[in-house]
Amino acid sequence: MPLPKLSRLRTPGPRTSRLRALRLRAFQLTRRRRRHLVQAVMLGCVLALAPATWMHAVADSRIRTVADVPARDVAVVFGAGLWSGRPTPYLAHRLDTAAELYRTGKVKVVLVTGDNSREEYDEPNAMRTYLVARGVPDDRIVSDYAGFDTWDSCVRAKKIFGVDRAVLVTQGFHVRRAVALCGAAGVESYGVGVAEPHDATWYYGGIREVFASGKAAAEAVLRPDPMFLGPAETGVAEALAAGGGAR
Repeated sequence: MPLPKLSRLRTPGPRTSRLRALRLRAFQLTRRRRRHLVQAVMLGCVLALAPATWMHAVADSRIRTVADVPARDVAVVFGAGLWSGRPTPYLAHRLDTAAELYRTGKVKVVLVTGDNSREEYDEPNAMRTYLVARGVPDDRIVSDYAGFDTWDSCVRAKKIFGVDRAVLVTQGFHVRRAVALCGAAGVESYGVGVAEPHDATWYYGGIREVFASGKAAAEAVLRPDPMFLGPAETGVAEALAAGGGAR
């Protein structure tokens, strides 16, 4: 019985060799691109988180409660919006905390800083009305009508109202940025973070802070002038003199 013929081994031709070389090169390029993509993503994450890390490093040791915050002459309350001309719940909670700080003798004057860029929208006066209704004397409240954002409020507290030291009152997710920016603006401060239920607004605020931290880091480095600066005002000094205090 004849033995079956062994099939010949085919040596790859020039075309097959080129195809294999091209495939190998494409695979190597794809793997390299993937590695570069992963590295780029990791670098992006580090850069994105660096400002938030800076804020925590600067501010964590300066976050207090109403009970243990060091006494200061001035509390700064940042605006947080109005509903039908009245403080939003988050702003109302900030003002309630400021009123408690005043009642317990932790502060002598409350500087309310917010947006009054339109005639029909007046955060500082709404904040003043709310505080007066809760027992803070009108002559212990000073209004900053051009606190359009946190940096503007901090710079104006220092340059316009002459505040060197303060207690900052805002929600917990915002308080570190406020302390870090006021420190960069020359205001030595402690922050009281107002507790809130973890609702949709709270989560939105926390996510927003991640992105806002980049802007804050740039402001701390570049130190731009606020949107409106203007001449110095004596409101804080007069309120302290009336109350027997000094900055």
